[in-house]
Amino acid sequence: MYLLVIMMWMMMAPHPESYAQQYDEKLYNAVQWRHIGPHRGGRSAAVAGVASDRNTYYFGATGGGVWKTTDAGVTWANISDGYFGGSIGAVAVAESDPNIIYVGGGEKTVRGNVSYGYGFWKSSDAGKTWQSLGMEETRFISRIRIHPKNPDVVYAAVLGDIFKPTDMRGVYKSTDGGKTWNKKLFVDNQSGAVDLVLDPKNPDVMFATTWQVKRTPYSLESGGPGSKMFKSTDGGETWKEISRNKGLPAGTLGIMGVTISPLNSNRVWAIVENLEGGVFRSDDGGETWEKTNEDRSLRQRAWYYTRIFADSQDENTVYVLNVSYHKSTDGGKTFKSANAPHGDHHDLWIDPADNKRMIIADDGGAQVSNDGGASWSTYMNQPTMQFYRVTTDNHFPYRIYGAQQDNSTLRINHRNEGFGITENDWEVSAGSESGWLAVDPLDNDIVYGGNYGGLLQMLNHRTGEKRNVNVYPDNPMGHGAEGMKYRFQWNFPIFFSPHDPKVLYTTSNQFHRSTNGGQSWETFSPDLTRNAKEKLGPSGGPITKDNTSVEYYSTIFAATESPIKKGVLWAGSDDGLVHVSQDNGKTWTNVTPKDLPEWIQINSMEGHPFEEGGLYFAATSYKNGDFAPYLYKTTDYGKTWTKIVKGIDPQHFTRVVRADPGKKGILYAGTETGMYISFNDGADWKPFQLNLPIVPITDLAIKENNLIAATQGRSFWIIDDLTVIHQLSNEVGSKPFYLFKPQDSYRIDGVRRESKTAGTNRPGGVLVYYHLKEQPKNEVRLEFYDNKNNLIKEFSSKGIEGDTLKYKLGSNEFNWNLRLPDAKGFEGMIMWSGPLRGPKVVPGDYTVRLTVDGQAQNQSFKVLPDLRYSSTQADLQAQYDFLLKVRDKLTETHETITLIRKYRDELNGIVEKNARQKRTIEPIVKSISDIEKELYQTQNRSGQDPLNFPIRLNNKLAHLNVIVGTGEFRPTDGAEEVRVEITRQIDAQLEKFREIEKNRISKILNIEEMKTELKMK
Repeated sequence: MYLLVIMMWMMMAPHPESYAQQYDEKLYNAVQWRHIGPHRGGRSAAVAGVASDRNTYYFGATGGGVWKTTDAGVTWANISDGYFGGSIGAVAVAESDPNIIYVGGGEKTVRGNVSYGYGFWKSSDAGKTWQSLGMEETRFISRIRIHPKNPDVVYAAVLGDIFKPTDMRGVYKSTDGGKTWNKKLFVDNQSGAVDLVLDPKNPDVMFATTWQVKRTPYSLESGGPGSKMFKSTDGGETWKEISRNKGLPAGTLGIMGVTISPLNSNRVWAIVENLEGGVFRSDDGGETWEKTNEDRSLRQRAWYYTRIFADSQDENTVYVLNVSYHKSTDGGKTFKSANAPHGDHHDLWIDPADNKRMIIADDGGAQVSNDGGASWSTYMNQPTMQFYRVTTDNHFPYRIYGAQQDNSTLRINHRNEGFGITENDWEVSAGSESGWLAVDPLDNDIVYGGNYGGLLQMLNHRTGEKRNVNVYPDNPMGHGAEGMKYRFQWNFPIFFSPHDPKVLYTTSNQFHRSTNGGQSWETFSPDLTRNAKEKLGPSGGPITKDNTSVEYYSTIFAATESPIKKGVLWAGSDDGLVHVSQDNGKTWTNVTPKDLPEWIQINSMEGHPFEEGGLYFAATSYKNGDFAPYLYKTTDYGKTWTKIVKGIDPQHFTRVVRADPGKKGILYAGTETGMYISFNDGADWKPFQLNLPIVPITDLAIKENNLIAATQGRSFWIIDDLTVIHQLSNEVGSKPFYLFKPQDSYRIDGVRRESKTAGTNRPGGVLVYYHLKEQPKNEVRLEFYDNKNNLIKEFSSKGIEGDTLKYKLGSNEFNWNLRLPDAKGFEGMIMWSGPLRGPKVVPGDYTVRLTVDGQAQNQSFKVLPDLRYSSTQADLQAQYDFLLKVRDKLTETHETITLIRKYRDELNGIVEKNARQKRTIEPIVKSISDIEKELYQTQNRSGQDPLNFPIRLNNKLAHLNVIVGTGEFRPTDGAEEVRVEITRQIDAQLEKFREIEKNRISKILNIEEMKTELKMK
């Protein structure tokens, strides 16, 4: 009996193959990520120029890799993709050979969302290819200096891992081009080197500063005994501490920047974080110092700035970077403030030979100036935005929302009908740089957005109305979290209930909800955090405090409501607790997994789309110095948990996990170093990077079978068709070829075109994916049929009318724009607003057929109407019929013109050979030429000629393609009247031609043979 039960259970249980299967990426890698932008720069902390090339510059993005311009900042291109990515802390170009570039990973701007890098990299061909130089465990490299005459001699200021003690800190030196590195200066395991400068006149002389800095999940500490200044006079082999030399401040030191005048080796400046800090100058090579300026605007928020630069042409000119950048022309005594296009400045490079030429790094990327800062290039051409979260709305087509660090929130169209995603496709939305966004489910124009200080703002995009609806509007700025009634982290959750569109949730250390748009709030949970008093004090110090609520701890950092069961609420805290309520918040249960690290941050939560008691969550512990991935799932309201990280790199800490609602068991995970996918509910993971660059993935959203990724340094990316992933099976790879069922597609135009200044658009029409296991021997064909099995469009690897289907072994993508073949044209034709394009098919059922060497497979799909239009199916059918008539008449007209020209050439050739035929042939030639001139303006030779030579009948008819083909509407009565009249006039000319052809030309030429010849062509 027991065996019988077991056998019956096995028969009833789901077949394990589909649920436990992992698939080779070659089956689906034609599915690619699309970079939609926006092109608005994110933070940069590293820039460099090329002294011998006025148009070439580089910058490192914080999260977004290395970028290069060859047109002085007009356009930028990423040059690290395919090799490395992540946050960049240092970029240096060899003065003796500008083809040699050294890069160090990890930003020095160690704010709350700081990302590390991947060690040292080198290029010997100006960024075309790269070689890893190792040292990945350094994490944060803040300066690289290259010997001016020997590019194999390189120095680096290594800040090291700011999250835990490590000996990989200090000043490093390489004498073999970065193959090996030797530590030359080390203070202690909590203090790294932050600045480094070589004397341009004598590179054996150099200064370095070290910085004792530490980030924890709840604080930032800047300064201590390890913060020091050093000098070397023997090429960095030995160092002498000069931190307490005469004139420098006593007491605790923090971060310090240092620079040497290229014109006077004895003139050295420093910007010092200290209670008595400011700008200091030495005129004897660092032996003695004088404070020249203590203005706080030069040293505010010191940990984030504190960089100083000597001018290349004037020994009395020096720059200090901060919120503004400040310039002194009197040796550092007084400063005049200015701003690059963004502000919050972090690095500066000045041309050694021309102090008017410079590049600056700031919170908006990098900008170039050729006039000493009087004007700068734009930062609206760098797709290096840093986003915290991503969400979408129910608009058609839907829009994507996110908050850009160091800038505004925005909403952006995920596609349009043009050639790219530009500034016209996005606008500022509610809240500000650090917040979540939530779109009212009942009104896509009403958006709620957060920001630091507990700010919660409503914006009505339609009317422009704004309203702040904070739960408890007590401004916490400058205070620690210990005194707050409600502790709101600066990235606190905001979301609507999936079951009641009037319920808006938000969280502090407690759960809050409103049913009246934030007019009033109900607080309906206890404190769901550890409420660790010792971790709730002010952040910063021991010199400078920094309290913006980014450092607030013991808050609910992630929260959600079950998508399938109302009232099941989940809360995850940034101090490692998970709670659930099954009764709409009346009672709460601590269901924290027993093996979860105590002070970990729950970063994202995903209600299970198929299990009422199910949840997935992603957690991060990197600020505790732990870079391991943490993903968990439950299906029983947290009574039991399963850790699901097998296959994820042990150093790729996890930020987000999402479950695909389209197919049970498919999960997506975003990590600090890229994307992963699981086909078996987290039992195994594999990379899902495809063409996505190495960049932190901060959040994911799934909408209409699209996967949207928010990144920290490369803006938004999107996969347009997850249905291919849903269809994967063993059958795909076992067959010689396989055609995936296309995703139902809207009747929307659009062009996919790569650009340096705009996001990539989704192409219009339908995307067809297929897999070729074997090399075809003869032909690959794609054919499209309507619901009556009529062939409406075909493509072949052998070519059809000059259009050749291209394919490759493995995964393939093909885009059909939903249009029938165009009207035929003729050589040299010039039209004014008279396209020959074929009409788009009407909404309905269609079939695609893939044929490989005579063997075929069919898949059906639907063409869906453009929901922005109220037109009926009958309206669209009328539009289609109209445009088809126009197309066919144009084809007939142009085929006639082609015949006229063919006949004329043959007839004129006869005359040339036999002048006696002139009297007979010349009138025929004139007659058919007159017909051609009625049909087409034969005097047109260039695009603007129609302004001088009036268009003829074919152009007038083709113009109706513009008039009626614009939008999704039934043709107007006027359009139909014009079509009928022009068609009547064309037909009159065609009839005249046929009469001449039949009764006169056919007696001279073999017209059937000539027509056959033309068709063959």
